[in-house]
Amino acid sequence: MRIAIVDDDPLVRIGLRAVLSSEPGWQVSAEAGDGRAALALAGGSPPPDVVLMDIRMPGMDGLEATRRITVAQDAPRVLVLTTFEVDAYVFDALRAGASGFVLKRVPPKELIEAVRVVASGESLVFPASTRGVIERFAVRTGRPLPELSARERDVLRSLARGRSNAEIAGELFLSVQTVKSHVASVLFKLGVRDRTQAVIAAYETGFVVAGTGR
Repeated sequence: MRIAIVDDDPLVRIGLRAVLSSEPGWQVSAEAGDGRAALALAGGSPPPDVVLMDIRMPGMDGLEATRRITVAQDAPRVLVLTTFEVDAYVFDALRAGASGFVLKRVPPKELIEAVRVVASGESLVFPASTRGVIERFAVRTGRPLPELSARERDVLRSLARGRSNAEIAGELFLSVQTVKSHVASVLFKLGVRDRTQAVIAAYETGFVVAGTGR
């Protein structure tokens, strides 16, 4: 796995590189200190699989960089780095296309797991925290939810609760492969690239109501 680190603090980059490079098969392929430099490394050849993105940086911040990076076809996954667990900037980054967020103070083991989860697209990073941010800052836009089958609606509700494919399969008495097919269909119909964006759409259309998960 190729990972890029974007943070304006050199010491933070050194620490992240040490942790991530220790994982077998992982390589920190590029580093940058601001959002503009992040655009160049994200479009490199070969591009990174995951970009760890700080939000508050001089010049172009991580929010704008995330928005520009994730709009590209087959863009790398963006994992936001933040100091605060509940932050409007975090939601803005998720809304801009980031797949999840992780606190800078997490233990190395949790950071590694966060990168692995984001790279796989399997589930939200730290579901309770991510869902809390989405619930707090998502605003109903008035746009309708696209036509989904009854089973797809069940799957979307489960996604909004932060459930993994295996957990959804258990709840709905389906095979994991069938759940994967339903998730792919939901993402396609919503016009989003990953599960985080699907959950945001669920809240913004009013399909899921904050505080209820349904």
